[in-house]
Amino acid sequence: MTSMPDLGPAARRMAGLLAEVRDSQLTGPTPAGGMSLGTLVDHVNGLALAFTRAAAKDFPDGPSQPPSADAARLAPDWRSRVPEQLDALAAAWRSPDAWQGMTQAGGIDLPGGQAGHVAMNELVVHGWDVSRAIGRPYDAGAGEIEACLAFVAPSVEQSGGQGVPGLFGPAVDVSGDASALDRLIAMTGRDPSWTAERT
Repeated sequence: MTSMPDLGPAARRMAGLLAEVRDSQLTGPTPAGGMSLGTLVDHVNGLALAFTRAAAKDFPDGPSQPPSADAARLAPDWRSRVPEQLDALAAAWRSPDAWQGMTQAGGIDLPGGQAGHVAMNELVVHGWDVSRAIGRPYDAGAGEIEACLAFVAPSVEQSGGQGVPGLFGPAVDVSGDASALDRLIAMTGRDPSWTAERT
């Protein structure tokens, strides 16, 4: 994985979806491993910060920690703060230096290029999670999906479809003619047909 995909479109799409979240939906379910929507929003907030620091290789508070996932931690101004942090995330990964050398994310040392692809996958897959939780369509770019598949597929194959702790759960079976997005979603342990109404 030597490519340097632009995280901007996925970050803007996530920000647009978050702008549509109603307060009453924050306690509702998502396809993301039992997380409520509020918990998932807090996780997106945390990952935006964590992966911006990973790009800059700057950890002012010491070693990096896994992104939080607790709806109670959402700040009152999260609707403005999280989109700003998503913009900063995308900008940080436009620097070629972000993709070079070693960095940290979630308390794990990993190559910069791998961290960038993890960040892209988090944005795309959790964007889908948010869209399903609020009943909105999701239209990720083909290049984004291809970049995520290039990252996820080898991990799924290596695990025998059993998932990767801290990243995604056991793969879900899909039909041979499933779309690229549905294949990606299934590889990350989600049912592509998930809707809030069916939970």
